[in-house]
This record gives sequence, C-alpha cells and structure tokens, in this order.
Amino acid sequence: MKIMLVNPPNCGRSIPEEEYGITSIKQIFRGEPFNLEVLAAPLTDHEVTIFDLKCENEEAFWPALENFQPDVVGFTSLTCEANTVIRLAAEVKKRKNPVIVIGGNHATYVPQYFNRAEFDYIVIGLGKKSFLDLVDALAGGEEGTSIPGIARIAQGKTLSFIPRNYTEEDLLETYAPRYDLVVKYRNNYVLEQLGLKMGFVITAYGCTHKCSFCTIPALTGGKYLSHSASAVIRDIQLLGDIPFVRMVDANTFGNPSLSLDLYEKIMQAGIKKRLFADVRADTIVKHPSLIKKWKEAGLYAVVVGFEDVQDSRLAAYDKKYQGNIIAKAIEILHYTGIVIVGDFIASPEYDESDFAQLEKFILANKIEIPVISILTPIPGTRLYEKMKNQIIIDNLDYYTFTNAVTTTKMPQDLFYRTFADIVNRLHEKPHKTQ
Repeated sequence: MKIMLVNPPNCGRSIPEEEYGITSIKQIFRGEPFNLEVLAAPLTDHEVTIFDLKCENEEAFWPALENFQPDVVGFTSLTCEANTVIRLAAEVKKRKNPVIVIGGNHATYVPQYFNRAEFDYIVIGLGKKSFLDLVDALAGGEEGTSIPGIARIAQGKTLSFIPRNYTEEDLLETYAPRYDLVVKYRNNYVLEQLGLKMGFVITAYGCTHKCSFCTIPALTGGKYLSHSASAVIRDIQLLGDIPFVRMVDANTFGNPSLSLDLYEKIMQAGIKKRLFADVRADTIVKHPSLIKKWKEAGLYAVVVGFEDVQDSRLAAYDKKYQGNIIAKAIEILHYTGIVIVGDFIASPEYDESDFAQLEKFILANKIEIPVISILTPIPGTRLYEKMKNQIIIDNLDYYTFTNAVTTTKMPQDLFYRTFADIVNRLHEKPHKTQ
C-alpha cells in the first residue's frame, strides 16, 4: 500500500497578537516530525512518504497528494492543530477519498473529537504497533476493527475500541526511525534560540510521573517503556554528521541503570555529539554522579520542567517535589557545566508580583534559556477536569501555551504585556554555543 503521513502546519492562533499586536511571544516549532518517522519505521512492506506542512506550504501539498496517489493518509495532531487537521482531512477526502487515519496527543486524550466523517480510523495512544497492524489489515482487505488502540469511526455514536496493554513489544525497536523520509527538510529542523541543527532519537515512551497538566503518560497507558541502549546507539549513528541530538524522553534518566548502560555504550562507541535531554529536577538531585558521567558523554543541555517557584503551585501541578529540590538541581547543573533550558508555567492567576518573582528567580539562578508558557488545561488531562468550569475559550486553535484560555487575575492586556516584556528581557542576550 501507499501511505502518506502528514505533519500539520504551524496553525495555532494568538490572542496577544490578534488583540494587542504582541508578536514576540508567538512560538514556532521547528523540530522534525519524529513521531511520523517512528510510525513509518516498521512499514517495510509498504511505500511511505512524509509531507511536512511545517516546512512546505499547503499549495504544494495538493500536487504531492495527486502525484503520490496514497491508499492511506495519516495525520498527527496536537490539540491546537486539531481543527486544521479536520479541514485538511475533509479536503483530502473530497479530492482522493483514501483511508484517513488520525493519531497523536489530541486523538489519544479526546478521540471522540475526531469521530466524524473526515476520518476513517483513530489511533489512540502509542501508535507504532497499532498503525502497523491496521495498515497490514487494510492491505489484506480487512477492516481492522479488532486491533487494540484503533477505533473505527462511528458517527453519531460513542466510539468503541479495545484499549492497548502496552509492552516492550509495542516499541518495535528493531526498526529504526525513517530519517531518510525527511532528508529534504533537514535544514529546517533547528533549535531556533541556539541556532542548532538537531536530530532526534527516542530513548523511552511514557513517563515515570504524572504531572496534572501533562499529556505524555496516557500515550502508554501510564507505563514507562525504555528503548535498549543498542537501539539508541544505532539511531544516533544513523543521524550521521548532525552535531546535536535530542534524546526524546519525558525523563531521560528515569531508569538510572539503563541510563548508565547507555552512557557506557556511547563512550565505547566513541560517539562525539552534543546531547540534549529532558530531565526532572528530582532525578538530577538523586543522581548527580550520573549527570556528571553524561557530561563526559556529551550532554550539553537539559530541559527541566521547573514549572513554578512557589511550593503551593508545584503541589497543584503534582510535581511531587518542592522548590528546594529545584535549587539543588540548578546548583548541580551549573557545577557540572550543563546548559539549563528551564521550562516555567505562568498561571492566569499571576499578578505583577508573581511575574516579578519569576523573573527574579530566573536571573538569580542564571537559567541560560528560560522558556515560559501560559498554563493551559489540555482536554483530557487531570488539570482540564479540575479547571474546565473556568475555561472561557473553547476554540482549540488557541491551546498553544501562549494564550490564557481561562480568565486572568490581571486585566488581560496587562497580563499579556507583562508576560511579553519579561520574555523579551530574558531573551535579549541569547545563549551561544561554545
């Protein structure tokens, strides 16, 4: 079968831009569609292509669709991309009428949102094995309605599907990501703040924790599934001369013994890359010697979800640690010489003193690359269930983490201008690679 996998465009909307002319906080994602490269990996009996609408405009998509003549079109979608994907799927149906499959974060958390005529199947959760089984079933003339993790569209009815019991088998790690399918886009995949050309490798799916705002745990039914060190080494080497590698994992060192094994294999293989990892603050504090070893292996920067500087908000986010842990983690990272990409959440409940406290904390602790998002209750998360009665904006186009979809404590224009001013000040002197 011929399969076209589609990465949707940057399509989120911005209240600060639309209402107040503030463009400085709009976020543009420039990473590769790694989930689609992974999804394509085991489809060895089929012809697969990836079209990245974050790199090409929509006018180029329709001729590509016509030329390729796919039997199956697969879309992925974040929450803020859902409405655009529905529109694109409708147009694809009108032009070619292939089987259309939707997956990704929003499909996992709110599959009913896509239970409509524009689609045929919904992939719920980690889709590598589910999608392979579906494609093979379709190729054999079957409907694939009994595949765990796959829902057949049932317009006007409640979706019915078999939940997937995720195991190591779902990783299908013997199949390497199809990096070859995005070669023509590779120069677009840069970490904008650092000006770095970067590639991705997967080290684990799921997460060791369950923060209230996060969509990651549901992708694997709450399990944390790690790839073997040998598979990770293979994928790093497949990236060739790309100098910076992002290890895709919600808590890269969440399994210390496997992390140590991977470190040793990187050293043995003589790999010379600058590595990026997502790490929890409490993991850093528990395993400082492991962090030091990884520095030797090329760990250049870590993304740490600090979220807030107040213990009460950390508790509300279910982070499972307090601010003293954050301080210790920062100290360890600075001592080790690892660049800190610090993720923070600005709550709509912030007032001017909260913003001032956050900025003061970032400057005092020398967070090299601070990233501040606005608290956004994503549908399906525990945070959403807690806050849904406070939500005043239901249009998913605005769920970009740069819009307040609940009422702000400050006047809205003052909230956004204060937020934008802090972002601008913090980014006046961007960090440079050494």
